[in-house]
Amino acid sequence: MNSNVQMILRVVLALVLLVFGFNKFFGFIPMDAPPEGSFMDALIKTGYMMPLIAVSEIVPGFLLLMNKWKGFALAWLVPISVNIVAFHLVFDMSTIAPAALVALLNAVLIYANWERFKSLF
Repeated sequence: MNSNVQMILRVVLALVLLVFGFNKFFGFIPMDAPPEGSFMDALIKTGYMMPLIAVSEIVPGFLLLMNKWKGFALAWLVPISVNIVAFHLVFDMSTIAPAALVALLNAVLIYANWERFKSLF
């Protein structure tokens, strides 16, 4: 894959992760409050899960944006992107587009850098 295309995909993925990660801290994208007793409500009420999820998006997003430890960042994102997609498939299908974008970009970038991941399989 062309290195310019990889760079664009990497930066887009990084920006999506940073925007949604920082949104969990600062709430600049308005969202409806989750229904009482829902899974998302339970995550928020724990007090630590949303910050943990946010940091789990911000750190790899920052690494991808800085083009440092790209393989580590992409591997870190696999369980996160799977969980994001699974959450939206089960609980909120109407907002699955950003989740699918994260998973697709992650998969494409892993495929483009397959030499870094071959030894894991």
